[in-house]
Amino acid sequence: MPPTLPTTIDIREPRWDQSTFQGRAKHFFTVTDPRNLLLSGAALDEARRLVLAYRAGTVPPGLTEDELWRAKYIYDSAFHPDTGEKMLLIGRMSAQVPMNMTITGCMLTFYRTTPAVVFWQWVNQSFNAIVNYTNRSGDAPITPSQLGTAYVSATGGAVVTALGLKSLTKHLPAIIGRYVPFVAVAAANCINIPLMRQRELKVGIPITDENGNRLGESTAAAQKAIFQVVVSRIGMAAPAMAIPPVIMNVLEKRAFLKRYPYLNAPLQVGLVGLCLVFATPLCCALFPQKSSMQVSRLEPSVQAQIREVDPQLHTVYFNKGL
Repeated sequence: MPPTLPTTIDIREPRWDQSTFQGRAKHFFTVTDPRNLLLSGAALDEARRLVLAYRAGTVPPGLTEDELWRAKYIYDSAFHPDTGEKMLLIGRMSAQVPMNMTITGCMLTFYRTTPAVVFWQWVNQSFNAIVNYTNRSGDAPITPSQLGTAYVSATGGAVVTALGLKSLTKHLPAIIGRYVPFVAVAAANCINIPLMRQRELKVGIPITDENGNRLGESTAAAQKAIFQVVVSRIGMAAPAMAIPPVIMNVLEKRAFLKRYPYLNAPLQVGLVGLCLVFATPLCCALFPQKSSMQVSRLEPSVQAQIREVDPQLHTVYFNKGL
């Protein structure tokens, strides 16, 4: 009979060292694995049951360490880290590659007409709104009015940016016009994410000590978290929206695509997907998920609150969201 697994494995933390980029990259390659989308509800619930039982000190007979870590990553892929609620399917990080490769591929393919630009920017911002809501930091609720404001503002910003740049670049080389969707997406991320998480900017996000003990909420931590997410999202989109246009600009001049123009969209989607398979986890790994901040950089009221509890504490931690 195999030995019983010890209860000292900290599955609240990732399996790999998150202080290094390599460790974070391994973690996010696992978290963003699209195969997690194929798991049944029963498999997700079983992983949740196993993880919660292990955290409570109960080890099922015969459980191995690899099985435990597999259950932990299945659980993390489907359940919110702060609220514990099951996340919307297309809002999960494992849906990023298949959803974004389709939407981005179509944005890069159908960019020449105004109706196509408006439609695909709307689809993209609708998807982004779902992702931002699903992966919000903290356990603070978002009201319908806040959701609506963020959604309309980001969609409007993306469409206005795309149409404005489209008109400005119509007399420039074709390759320049192909980059209009990327600029529009970058602008929209700068609008969408802060607005979708505006409540965090008003009331703050939970901050903890190194052991996970909650110390309060901080708006300064929320600002840092949102900035890091915006940078990661733009970086995530950059390779997928910068490399395929160059390749497609060359291919479209060849006889093959002129003979089979219907292959344009599938090729574009495939190229984008290839970029996203690597860009998504690597850009998620740019910053630690459990981000940190010096107590001296928090709001004065929060600093005072922390000093009352632990005068020797110098660093606090928070979930930056995705």
